[in-house]
Amino acid sequence: MMPDNRVTTMKTLSFILIVLLMGPGLLAQVPKKSIYHDTWIDLNKNGRMDVYEDPKAPIDRRVEDLLSQMNLDEKTCQTATLYGVGRGRTGAPLPLKDELPTPDWKNQIWKDGIANIDEHLNGVGPNGKSIYATDFKKHVWAMNEVQRFFIEDTRLGIPADFTNEGLRGVAFTTATSFPSELGMGHTWDPGLVREMGRITGLEARALGYTNVYAPTLDVSRDQRWGRIEDTYGEDPYLASRLGVEMVKGLQQDNTVASTGKHFAVYSVGKGAREGEARTDPQVSPREIENILLPTFKAAIKEGGMLGVMSSYNDYDSIPVTGSKYWLTERLRTDFGFKGYVVSDSAAVEYLYSKHAVAADMKDAVRQSIEAGLNVKTNFTKPEDFILPLRELVKEGKVSMKTLDDRVRDVLRVKFILGIFDHPYVADAAATERLVNSTEHQQVALRAARESMVLLKNEKNILPLSKAIKSIAVIGPNADDDSTARYRYGPNAVKGVTALEGIKTKLGGAVRVNYAKGCEVTDAHWPETEVLPQPLTKEELSEINKAVEAARNSDLSVVVLGDSMKTVGESASRTSLDLPGHQLELVQAIYATGKPVIVVLINGRPMSINWIDKYVPGIIEAWFPGVQGGTAIADVLFGDYNPGGKLTVTFPKTVGQIPFNFPTKPKAQWEGEKTRVNGALYYFGHGLSYTTFAYSNLKIEPADRGASVNRRVSSPTRGPQTGSPAGVVAVREGVNISVSFDLKNTGTREGDEVVQLYTRDVVSSVTTYEKNLRGFERVHLKPGETKTVSFVLKPDDLALWDRSMHFVVEPGMFRVLIGSGSEDIRLNGEFEIVTK
Repeated sequence: MMPDNRVTTMKTLSFILIVLLMGPGLLAQVPKKSIYHDTWIDLNKNGRMDVYEDPKAPIDRRVEDLLSQMNLDEKTCQTATLYGVGRGRTGAPLPLKDELPTPDWKNQIWKDGIANIDEHLNGVGPNGKSIYATDFKKHVWAMNEVQRFFIEDTRLGIPADFTNEGLRGVAFTTATSFPSELGMGHTWDPGLVREMGRITGLEARALGYTNVYAPTLDVSRDQRWGRIEDTYGEDPYLASRLGVEMVKGLQQDNTVASTGKHFAVYSVGKGAREGEARTDPQVSPREIENILLPTFKAAIKEGGMLGVMSSYNDYDSIPVTGSKYWLTERLRTDFGFKGYVVSDSAAVEYLYSKHAVAADMKDAVRQSIEAGLNVKTNFTKPEDFILPLRELVKEGKVSMKTLDDRVRDVLRVKFILGIFDHPYVADAAATERLVNSTEHQQVALRAARESMVLLKNEKNILPLSKAIKSIAVIGPNADDDSTARYRYGPNAVKGVTALEGIKTKLGGAVRVNYAKGCEVTDAHWPETEVLPQPLTKEELSEINKAVEAARNSDLSVVVLGDSMKTVGESASRTSLDLPGHQLELVQAIYATGKPVIVVLINGRPMSINWIDKYVPGIIEAWFPGVQGGTAIADVLFGDYNPGGKLTVTFPKTVGQIPFNFPTKPKAQWEGEKTRVNGALYYFGHGLSYTTFAYSNLKIEPADRGASVNRRVSSPTRGPQTGSPAGVVAVREGVNISVSFDLKNTGTREGDEVVQLYTRDVVSSVTTYEKNLRGFERVHLKPGETKTVSFVLKPDDLALWDRSMHFVVEPGMFRVLIGSGSEDIRLNGEFEIVTK
């Protein structure tokens, strides 16, 4: 027999060999210590089940039991973020240098725990090439090992909440890539948005992330703004409905927490400036209530959103991240928020470094924690916040009660998500099967198709015939899939380009001639937005190659738009024209006399006046994700009938801004002879390959016994068609039922996004001309009719009166039903009367 020590050595070597052969997936299943029991984990290693370790105990009791056991160091560690490996400010020390725990971690500040770890091993930045960010099983093992440190090697075993971005799918090297949030908005499909949220949440949790920074709940109002691509659009009602569904999808079955951003008044920076500006928003208090807050209110009250990111900016000279009014009174008292608030990067530091309302970092820590901030999240070391906070508590400048309140919120979210009971990803093989699966890719394809908007179709030039002999595919975005990858979404995926989609669609029977023609921008952009320069010899040569391709083809599809260089965070513009020499390119192709179609792949509305006037067919694709090329080809050749509608206004020129929806009466008056008037495309616009008829409008109380009388309708106003037989009078506080018939009168099946708008005819304060208060994406076969119904609730009719009370004022209300905000097909009225 071998000596005991040799037997032990052989067993150890055998175990190591098995691990090496089977891979890190095995390690994910191997507990290192005896703290793990069948139904609970002995997190504080005391040999008994404490209340906070009991999965059956009520969450509030678990929170209070754990809080009572925590010391000052452990509590303060739950107020800061540790950024993942390699994620840090340029030129500054990295918060975390290690992919995996090291012995030195027991000397670091997070030896006492941490609130969350952000973007760890997600493929963004220096860790993009790491095996732990590119191999699913190794990634899961590494994430488990990091979590294991907090479970096994801290005194109380408080797990970390792994946060990550997720605006187009979870931010990981390879995950399901959906359209941009602006593209999602153009689907007008709440059920689809919820499904995209559900998939994003499932993939995030399978990869070890438990909190996703999505959705963006900001409402865009200025088309120059770089982050307009990260919003659902410019209307608060639409953004609220889609935002609620995204939150519900992400948080379904408590898969992950949804952290909405950016609270509050973030999307209306002065001059749409980004970067270091993000301050001094020029907006009235009533517009804040009507436009910028409803999304957050709905996501919290209806969606139960568990996270909020506080914004960089001030409002009325008070920085939001240092404002008790915003982070406590509005967020928690008014909206009922029960989750935890993280800061948007340097929002805390800006209290002293930019806004100058704090003397130094310590004062900024005090102001933010007193205001209601739970967790400082920045690309800096967590001790920058934790150490000053400890001093403040010891000095009595921050009370222990305040600290307990902030930590309590963080712990509550972790318990809700089940991280204390199930801290590890249990099955790495299942993760590999789930993430970016074929099933999920089909949802991404559906989303890409539904996001497409047919802007123009003169003489029904679209859809194209597959019987053509040759086609030219031209443009800087024709064979570029870079917009499918995103800093806040999947970042190393391979997308289907428009060229690839068209080639696959047509097979080998049709000759496809490709030419890039030009880059998205020119060499001197953005200076050329105000000081244009002539084409260089090289640029002219590339355009000539494109012209030759067009001349040798039956028709041309020119794919233009944005790149990640021209739109996005810190990428606001001074112009809405096509950047670079793209206009010269399409003009040269048009001059060949061959038919031309334009496809836009972009992140903001563009002032494509020349294209709109001369090009007969225009498709808006936004950033459609990895399945974009397939969806574009489906729409071009009629295998999918586009049904998307605009959620943003297309101005004719940047000089018209602000030009958006909704708008006050005559605020965008179109009668001046000294300027360009009118929008290029209005909110809600979108064409189809079929036609739809609206009829039989009915307006009545949802409770039939709630009407008090009927009287003759007032005359129809304006150019709208259809007039009801009478006006129903309804007692205040009663829901209103609105229904009508929609018929597909064309020869193709298709989707129509029907839109319901209201107007308060006479009110104590000026209200918007049209208020979107209902929409539905309806699919109909040729000749098919469907009755569409909406319910208007009292809040849908309410306004902020002269005393800033949210009330429904008795009087007449107009209902407008249509295919777009400027394409109203039916209208009627009802009256709210006092009880």
